[in-house]
Amino acid sequence: MRHSKLRKKAVTGPAAAALMCAGALLCSPAAAVTRHDTATLTADPLATWQTDGIVWSLAYARGVVYAAGTFDAVRPPGAAPGTRQVPRHNFAAFDAATGALLPCAPSFSDGAGPYSAGTVRAMKASPDGRVLYVGGSFGHVGSTGVANAVALNTADCTLRTDFRPAVSATVRAIETTGRAVYLGGDFDQVYGQSRTGVAALTPAGSLLPFKANVDLPVRALSAVPAQRTLLVGGDFGSVNGRGVHALAALDLTTGATARTFAGWLPSGSTVKSIAQDGSRFYLGAEGKGLGVFDGRIAGRLRDGAMLWKDTCLGATQAVLPHDGVLYSASHAHDCSRTPGGFPERGVRHTLLAQSVTDRRILHWFPDTDGGLGEGVGPRTLAMAGGVLWVGGEFTQVNDRPQQGLTRFGGTAPTSAPQPPALTLLAALPGKVTLGWQAAWDRNTAVLTYRLYRDGKLVSRQAASSASWDLPAMRYTDSVPAGSRHRYAIEVTNGARTSPRSAALSVTVPALSGRTSGA
Repeated sequence: MRHSKLRKKAVTGPAAAALMCAGALLCSPAAAVTRHDTATLTADPLATWQTDGIVWSLAYARGVVYAAGTFDAVRPPGAAPGTRQVPRHNFAAFDAATGALLPCAPSFSDGAGPYSAGTVRAMKASPDGRVLYVGGSFGHVGSTGVANAVALNTADCTLRTDFRPAVSATVRAIETTGRAVYLGGDFDQVYGQSRTGVAALTPAGSLLPFKANVDLPVRALSAVPAQRTLLVGGDFGSVNGRGVHALAALDLTTGATARTFAGWLPSGSTVKSIAQDGSRFYLGAEGKGLGVFDGRIAGRLRDGAMLWKDTCLGATQAVLPHDGVLYSASHAHDCSRTPGGFPERGVRHTLLAQSVTDRRILHWFPDTDGGLGEGVGPRTLAMAGGVLWVGGEFTQVNDRPQQGLTRFGGTAPTSAPQPPALTLLAALPGKVTLGWQAAWDRNTAVLTYRLYRDGKLVSRQAASSASWDLPAMRYTDSVPAGSRHRYAIEVTNGARTSPRSAALSVTVPALSGRTSGA
């Protein structure tokens, strides 16, 4: 199912005391507010080049990030569509540290001309980073005729002459081990020999004996050399003549079925992405119809046991573990049964972070729109030097124009939450009660609110919130009867503080007076 967006924050028990304070400067000690782990990255995007189309695949090698897909040009950060464009046909390269566009620019096309159709759907670097393997649906790289899979030398961005397999249809996934290059996709032949859905070649491009019969497209590959297996995910319902749905482990050398994962995925779900972190593997799924699975699963590499499974709905396109956090690209719209999750409210959350150990959704909520094509938003993820690159069909990031590419680093947040509006709830002789609705922040769950009377700090409260959970807050101030005051509030995420709100003027009734305010 196709949908997306954020993580949940409940204020209960001692934290509820933060929502009603009277007469104390520090209304809620930090220990009284429920806190949750956060992702190591900021949710504020770094300035990033853009594409005029869809980025289907990202790869990193030797200080360079490669972005490929279906596009004709790229443009600098902040440039409007159609302006300051630089030709790049389905492939572009960027400095991983600075984000700068690099001259590496082979053109991938279908053969009808240098800027004709064609698309790149998969990329993977060799373990030493010297070679970048590229797959998709294309018949030419520049003026050289090829057939859906090639290799580039990363040192000088040249097309290798040895790796030129003739693949009969689209390549959608690539994995490398140093000894072999595995291709997955829609094809049924390689070099004219039968290879259905998955094939293995030497790094020099020779076809290996590895052979498996997969009845429908393969979309994800991940090798586990320690177990001598290849994890294969996709649309399929049969592998090597047996009923196997969407996920299987094959012998790295022969292609024989080594393990199946019965019951992991319902019949309507497809595996779109597989990634691993050394001890676990993770998969992201997309489903159609009722009772589907759209979320993420964690398994143990050494024995294939399931460790956890979330229940989010919203077509997961990519997963990527990093520093104990599982980042994912989806359009999640209902994670109500996943720890830290959010309810169905018709809102999509496209980028999520979860604890790799217990699936809890962490408070890290950058977001994109659905964008072009199918309106899914982000499609692919890559980590480069501690910076998360995101590619897809989106045209906005965090509600601002940004097409095709974005990235998130580990620096402190650069944005501040918006200050809430103050409301006068009651004014009695000697007492004023003010209320406001909690703000929310993409980076920080627990925000601190500072309330000022006539420019003097009179209250500081901490409370937990998320975009779908904005508790009502209040403060009762003790002031002389018959006095007049101006109140304002600001909110901070610890790194950035909002401007103060518009002032609220309050006239406190005299001992025999009545409530008034403006």
